[in-house]
Amino acid sequence: MQMQRLGNLWDVSRLALGGGGLGQVWGATDRAEAVATVHAAVAGGITFFDLAPLYGRGEAEAVIGEAFGKRPPSGLRFTTKCQLGTPARGEGAATIRRHLERSLAAMGLDRVDVLFLHSNIVPDDYRFPRDAAVQARFATPLSVYRDEVVPAFEALRRERLIGAWGITGVGLPGTLIEVLRDSTRPAVVQCVANCLDSAGGMRRYDEPARPRDVIAAARAAGAGVMGIRAVQAGALTDALDRELPADDPDRRDFDRAAPLRALARSLGTSTAKLAHRYALGIDGVDTVVLGVKNRAELAECLAAEAEGPLSQELARRIDAAVGR
Repeated sequence: MQMQRLGNLWDVSRLALGGGGLGQVWGATDRAEAVATVHAAVAGGITFFDLAPLYGRGEAEAVIGEAFGKRPPSGLRFTTKCQLGTPARGEGAATIRRHLERSLAAMGLDRVDVLFLHSNIVPDDYRFPRDAAVQARFATPLSVYRDEVVPAFEALRRERLIGAWGITGVGLPGTLIEVLRDSTRPAVVQCVANCLDSAGGMRRYDEPARPRDVIAAARAAGAGVMGIRAVQAGALTDALDRELPADDPDRRDFDRAAPLRALARSLGTSTAKLAHRYALGIDGVDTVVLGVKNRAELAECLAAEAEGPLSQELARRIDAAVGR
């Protein structure tokens, strides 16, 4: 397993184990298999674990607590997240602290290495085109981010309850790039990293997504980049593992990726392996977060990392195949 400096922080494994699969977000598994997958990840050289309380309503964090018995081996690093949304004015810091304390208890940890704001950061007067009625659940106004979130994260860092803080970079690109230019800015950004440049169902706005511009802005700011959605919720695999309606964003991406599947077959490899190797080769991405739910899927990803990033020629063929 190759290691890579995460921005200006510390070295992490090129693959990070995400909590979505462990929390049964990406298809059925069980606690025993999830725990076994965590152990296999460590054996395979993975040192970075990306969790959130939303993954299985706490299940992913509980898996970590069980896997390590509240005594993780030295050298491992952990993240968690807070989907703050739009709190009542003045309540942001208390809400963030409460969410963090809950996550620490679930994982059996005294601190996490990175705490992410898991909300879309938006201008104060912005309204989402389709989800405006419920955007308070997932969108944090820019003024709340600057006046409450950043000071709260900095206070937690000074208390050493977190090592650093970051943002999930799937919201409005212009706003993400703006906050990456603030004087006090995130140390880590989670950015979409796949050949479709697509966040699928996570994208709630109509503007162009521009994930590679966000990655470039993060790098210019000295922030580490965690690539997410390498297989875009299963759209960049040989077959979807769940039924989706024809107009679902992830289903549309799966249909769009048909030429990628054909290319993978012609190369004698799987679509998922090809997609992970592509993500590992995106300029500026330090580590790629895996959404695997079992040891078999993990083994395929470990093999992809061992083979290394794709050649520039093959990456260009993929871009051409999916119309990027």
